[in-house]
Amino acid sequence: MTATQTITDSRIHRARALVLRRPVLCAAVFCLLSFTGFWIAQRAAQVTMVDLLVYRAEGWTVRNAMDLYDMRATEHNLPNTYPPFAALLFTPLTVMSTGVLRTFGTAVNLVLMVAVAHLSLRLTGLPARVPRPAAVLALAAVGVWCEPVWTTLRYGQINLLVTALVLWDLTRRAGHRWAGVGTGVATGIKLTPGLFVVFLGLAGLFLGLRRLRAGRTARTARRRAGHDSGPPPRRFLNDHLRRAAVATAAFVLTVAFSALALPHDSRRFWTEVVFATDRPGDVEGAGNQNLKGALARVLHTPDPGMWWLTAAALVGLVGLATAVAAQLTDDSRLPNARAWAALTCAVTALMVSPVSWSHHWVWAVPMVLLLAVEAVRRRTAAWTACTVVTGLLFCSFMVWYAPHSRPARVELHQNPAQMLLTAVYPLIGVAFLGVAAYLTMRAVRRPWRPTRPWEGSGTLGRQRTDAARRRPERTYARG
Repeated sequence: MTATQTITDSRIHRARALVLRRPVLCAAVFCLLSFTGFWIAQRAAQVTMVDLLVYRAEGWTVRNAMDLYDMRATEHNLPNTYPPFAALLFTPLTVMSTGVLRTFGTAVNLVLMVAVAHLSLRLTGLPARVPRPAAVLALAAVGVWCEPVWTTLRYGQINLLVTALVLWDLTRRAGHRWAGVGTGVATGIKLTPGLFVVFLGLAGLFLGLRRLRAGRTARTARRRAGHDSGPPPRRFLNDHLRRAAVATAAFVLTVAFSALALPHDSRRFWTEVVFATDRPGDVEGAGNQNLKGALARVLHTPDPGMWWLTAAALVGLVGLATAVAAQLTDDSRLPNARAWAALTCAVTALMVSPVSWSHHWVWAVPMVLLLAVEAVRRRTAAWTACTVVTGLLFCSFMVWYAPHSRPARVELHQNPAQMLLTAVYPLIGVAFLGVAAYLTMRAVRRPWRPTRPWEGSGTLGRQRTDAARRRPERTYARG
């Protein structure tokens, strides 16, 4: 061993020791360096943050009492596509100059990136032996470089805000009084999160029916055994239904507030604009990463028609059924069941929506995190490879490798290789839904095993559960 190698090994050893002794400090420095590099890279690329400028124009339109859906903003002549409630929220942006607005938008989105990292870790369970702040900062430092997040900040989009609102709801404890408000407000800003309200409502409906049936069965069994008084009937109402109701109420309040403040724009949006699915842009555009966009490029037509309706109906039904089943499955059958349910619903919404631009896929951060958690738990080469490949694809910017030009609409004339490049997110979505459906179906068929009092749904609880399963002296069965 040479002297240079000895010095290098010594430095590596000291660096490793520092990380082990001060993980939060090291993660904070890493995150700060990553965000600083990201900020410099965005400024070097001269990002326009064009969508943020459109948001400010919407705020100006509201302040000047002009028609919100006749507005066109920036040199690209972009229209407003969001509900009027979003324009009301954008009015504070009108007091900022363009330079200040871009700095403000970047800073807020970086903070939201940390929030999404925190909520993603809370959804999937914290890693063992790693402090929560260190894990959050490290995940945020890495996640900011994936294509959906990069493009979100490039355009000044609000995807991280919408994702954080929904994740905040899904990670609230059972019975939390505000759980559901975030999803309702997110739906009032951008309609796509409304699928989470449907998902929670269906989960609550099936759980309520299951409880009623279990209560009747138990009461019948007691009567047959000669007991006059059976147990009280189980309640139909449950936390899922309550969250769906709160989310619906919050969404209705956003609609009502908008109708009072902007009656003409509200009426026009809900009777006209909401049905104009081509208003956000060309369906076949390379950035449209969903079933409709992929089919439009494969069929060389801007209107896939029945092909898209059939595919969307099939994927929507399978995705919702899988999400509901996973939500009603306990962690002893399907580890991280709530995370599988939430991300299955998110991917389903992205897949069936008429327009899902690549920056809408910021759900890639919790999705890859869940795959990583599963890979660590299972310790198999297949799961590790799947996680690494999925993460690399989301960071590859592959969707932009093929020629793309909105005025020329070149995506209508792609060859098979170009179609494959511009279908990477839908293909990931289909694969993720397939894996989720398989795991959920297998978990539903698995015999139920009651959880010991000290077992939990987090990382530590799962480790104790796995250790208990390896003990041969006792077997648990449904009682």
